[in-house]
Amino acid sequence: MTLKSRALSATLWSGADIFMRQGLQFCVSIALARLLSPEEFGTIALLYLFTGIATAFVDSGFSTALIQRQVVTHTDESTVFWFNLAIGALVALGLWALAPFIATFFSLPILMPLTGLLALNIFLSAVGSIHGTLLTKHLNFRVQMKIGGFATLISGTLAITMAWYGYGIWALAAQTLAATSVTTLLLWCLSPWRPAWVFSTKSVRQLFGFGSYMLASSLLDIIYNRAYTVLIGHFFGVRELGFYNRADGTKQLPVGILTSIMARVALPIFSAAAQDKAQLRRGVQLALRGMMLINVPMMLGVAATAESLVLTLFGVKWLPSVSFLQVLSLGAVLWPLHVINLNVLMAQGHSHLFFRLEVIKKLLGTALLVAGTYYGVMGIAWSQVVFGVLAFFINAYYSQRFLGYGVFAQTRDFLGVLVISVLMAFAVYWVSIHAYLLPLHLLPAVQLLLLIAIGLIIFVGLALVFRLTALRDVIGLIKRRKAPLANS
Repeated sequence: MTLKSRALSATLWSGADIFMRQGLQFCVSIALARLLSPEEFGTIALLYLFTGIATAFVDSGFSTALIQRQVVTHTDESTVFWFNLAIGALVALGLWALAPFIATFFSLPILMPLTGLLALNIFLSAVGSIHGTLLTKHLNFRVQMKIGGFATLISGTLAITMAWYGYGIWALAAQTLAATSVTTLLLWCLSPWRPAWVFSTKSVRQLFGFGSYMLASSLLDIIYNRAYTVLIGHFFGVRELGFYNRADGTKQLPVGILTSIMARVALPIFSAAAQDKAQLRRGVQLALRGMMLINVPMMLGVAATAESLVLTLFGVKWLPSVSFLQVLSLGAVLWPLHVINLNVLMAQGHSHLFFRLEVIKKLLGTALLVAGTYYGVMGIAWSQVVFGVLAFFINAYYSQRFLGYGVFAQTRDFLGVLVISVLMAFAVYWVSIHAYLLPLHLLPAVQLLLLIAIGLIIFVGLALVFRLTALRDVIGLIKRRKAPLANS
């Protein structure tokens, strides 16, 4: 199978896995949002920063190192397993010990038992992490789709049942623990890989040489991306955090699906093509055009239809999250570019440069986040937009240096999509604010479907009229995919 065929097959299966998992998860979150309060969602969100940091330490960058290296031994894999298990136990105990201090800092006693429960969840995830890493390395997303879908279904059913019977925030904690438990169990059942009773310090040194930069980068990324939970929760309260987190989670569904697919497929594929610069540049260019063709109109569309979307999915009590959703959607427009550019660096083994970029970006992002706090929660949201633009310029610097594919070339490849999407978004937003002229204004779900239909017609129509290169790429890829089937 050629590299292009492997990439397409992996993308399709990875997409199916992520669509199923995140789609089911989002449906569960809709049901829970109608059963639980913003305060309950905000309370558990306070722990996201601490659990994120703990999870990063458990992995220590070894997963990325295993995927990036083309030749690894069973000794390497087993060493990573035992290392993850030991660090998982230590980190879980450390987080459990910090529980009283976390509860005191936020003046919420319930955080103490919640922290202990989520500490257990971190250890359980360490037990199956290597299995998932190896499935990704071998582009086996079919098994991951089955595991992810089943785990999400079981944990979601449990959470909804508990919320229905009044268990409140414990339904959210149980959902997290159940999802990890089922995932880990199924990874061991469906993956043939088993660790050997061996631990190589040489493997640790070799993998950590690359992985240490990934660990530091992950920590910086988690601290920046989840620092808002501490800032908003501490200074503005868990209710405001609940609204902001709801907006962030809603925005994250579409952009998260795309970037998750890209992140899982790009590194193995880019790594395989790393020695052929021309092939790598062409692959990066096609990935950028395809991702931006989907992401730009989707995120601008979410911003334009935010009120109808929130009313339809979550109900009136979540309306304060609309303004946050609009701004955060604008900040997510360029996000696939970050994933693509950074995976190019990792694929070529430039972990030190990756880390350097992350330090620069996260220092800048943290400064913007703190500055935004002075303007309230909305200031924090706008800091994400500014950071997204600046991060694109920083990320693309080394793509220009190593591939000759920098900011201007990349912008040229998605500029047409951006212009058409902006026109579409303005048209949809104009219709949405004049919805009182329509007989359907009392039916948010119908109004939302109407706005989506209008947006699709405008975008596809303009894309065909102006013959977007990205659209031609996608159509050509589909035709080539169908050709072997027709000839078989």
